[in-house]
Amino acid sequence: MSAIFPSEEWLKELETKLNSDAHYAEIAKNWEGDIFIVMEPKGNLKDQITVYLDLWHGTCRKVEYNPAASTYPAPTFTLSSNYDDIKDIVTGKLNPMTAMMTMKLKVKGNMGYMMRNVPTVLDFVRCMRDVTQEIM
Repeated sequence: MSAIFPSEEWLKELETKLNSDAHYAEIAKNWEGDIFIVMEPKGNLKDQITVYLDLWHGTCRKVEYNPAASTYPAPTFTLSSNYDDIKDIVTGKLNPMTAMMTMKLKVKGNMGYMMRNVPTVLDFVRCMRDVTQEIM
């Protein structure tokens, strides 16, 4: 896998990884919720990028690159941060839970649900790291 993060090709590789990874399927078997990840411009990123993932019981039912906000008006979670901090999460330089607690990664949605599902969140990030070989 060699798509550049963040790109539409990278997002498709992530979808394939999530749907073929047995460990993720087991860890995330009870997860219900779709997610927007909003990357705000900083560093090498000049324009905002948003990715949408529909995650349901250990599978990824749909992904979309830069969807119109009106397409998915009420996602379960919206995660937002500047590009450099998200890049650090994806490359393993920044722990996602630390990023949430220090507000480097802003979470809109049920934080209690997110905290009860930390293993799922961490394994999702592992899958992101697995498909990230090149950074923009």
